[in-house]
Amino acid sequence: MGLGKLKKAISSEQSTIKGAAILLAVTVFLSRILGLVRDRLLAGSFGAGTDLDIYFAAFRIPDLVFNILFAGSVVVSLLPIFAEYQQKNKNESWKIINIMINFFLISFFIFFIFFLIFTPQIISSTISEFSPSAKEATVALSRMIFISVLFFGISSILSTVLNYFNRFVAYSLAPIFYNLGIIFGIVFLVPYLGIYGAGLGVVIGSLAHLLIQLPTAIKCGFKYEPILNIKHPAIKNLFVLMLPRAIAASASQINFIIATAIAAGIGTGAISIFYLSNNLRYVPIGIIGISFATAAFPTFSKFWAEGNKEGFRRSFYSVFVQMLYLSLPIGLMFFVLRNLIVETILQSGQFGSASTEITAACLGMYFISTFAQCLVPLILRGFFSLKDTVTPTIIALAFVAISYIFSNFFVQIFQESNILVDAVRFVFKIDGAINFQVLGLVFGFNLALLSEFLLLIYFFYKKVGDFGIKDALISFVKMFTAGIIMVIGSSSALYFLINYLDPMAKKLISLPDVFYSFFNLCLTSIVAILIYLLFTIIFHCKEVDFYRDYVLRKLKIHKNEN
Repeated sequence: MGLGKLKKAISSEQSTIKGAAILLAVTVFLSRILGLVRDRLLAGSFGAGTDLDIYFAAFRIPDLVFNILFAGSVVVSLLPIFAEYQQKNKNESWKIINIMINFFLISFFIFFIFFLIFTPQIISSTISEFSPSAKEATVALSRMIFISVLFFGISSILSTVLNYFNRFVAYSLAPIFYNLGIIFGIVFLVPYLGIYGAGLGVVIGSLAHLLIQLPTAIKCGFKYEPILNIKHPAIKNLFVLMLPRAIAASASQINFIIATAIAAGIGTGAISIFYLSNNLRYVPIGIIGISFATAAFPTFSKFWAEGNKEGFRRSFYSVFVQMLYLSLPIGLMFFVLRNLIVETILQSGQFGSASTEITAACLGMYFISTFAQCLVPLILRGFFSLKDTVTPTIIALAFVAISYIFSNFFVQIFQESNILVDAVRFVFKIDGAINFQVLGLVFGFNLALLSEFLLLIYFFYKKVGDFGIKDALISFVKMFTAGIIMVIGSSSALYFLINYLDPMAKKLISLPDVFYSFFNLCLTSIVAILIYLLFTIIFHCKEVDFYRDYVLRKLKIHKNEN
């Protein structure tokens, strides 16, 4: 492919929700694969120890500031307003984009100076359990990572433009380039700079995140202008919408700060275990949840802006059940494949079998909430389409409180051997001596995540009316039943592989254990997919038809083109 064709492909427009969702899902999948490579390199280079604890802790304050500066909420708040002005006055719509960029730049530099001065005090207050040398390293790394907020902020504003014009290729490539930047830092800079090399990789990746989107934004009509009119009526309206969402996004980061502080009190490596398992469970949320929600958001906004509430409800229901069909079995498979996933992806170098066992148990616990969290981005986009950012904000604040209570409670419960701990040891087949308090933290976090979903879906239903909730519940029961059968069948297949096929294979050919883990992971996944597909067909799940019809249409189009 020539350079001209490549630029054209990056700037191309996607015209349907499904087409955009699949494009986003594919690119997010690639990004998540790179994210897993990144985590494997981090785990192998540093292990679940002090350096990796420092790395994850250093992100907390920059991420919080990123959301305070509205960048975490700008796309969902700015898009409806940008869409409205594109219809009325295109010149004004571009002025709004420039005003937001300039406002962000000024705000960033104010925060940056403040953060440079008070970083030691902020870090000491959030991770008091760290040693003085660890705190000092966290301060230095956090200051470095803070620079990435600048590039991410501008990139987030430009993402609004790309979302409106359905230019999802450049938008979806940005996270891929971000992860490539971090991987570059780990591979080429860590040998010379240690953990600071990974931090510099974050800055490089964030710059790449911006640069890959900029040319397409310019092609759509963006041109930078040094204007700052915060009295513009659209800007006033935007701040009204953004303030609650910024609070909600900040609440999410505050929750992670709390989790980091709790994990720091548990012991060395607990922060690393928590974030590595959390990164693994987030893979399907990014691939399914974010992709579908991002692709559907412009359609939701246009339906509601036109007053077509019935079209809005039909569209929401359709995307909701399609996402549920994919996310429910993935969550259940976390439980079945937890050890294989962690062995294949993370176990290497400094990350040994003990770290693998506890990380796998943490990952397995996410079967409780994975399907729900995949649906949360869609529900949030539903609220944002209504220009309701207050309700999600209140729920986000409630989530922080619930998570804090649950996490602390179960950390205490899991501190000593009791019936619950013994049950977890039995269910997750934990033989060794591990720090069960980390499992308590993850268990409480899971219950809070599930609570957040239930609150969101309840108040969304109250807000928009019946979008087909009864049909969705019927579909859930069918999918869940098929999922349980899938778990039983795939667990049996995995037992056979590990206890019978593996010993035979190892006698015939000597390969590193990771190859056998990867083979078992792939084969068991295929068995699980086939079982789930078979039984959802037997149970007449309508969602199967959505994907079957889509594939048939694509095959027909491809055949006609040939």
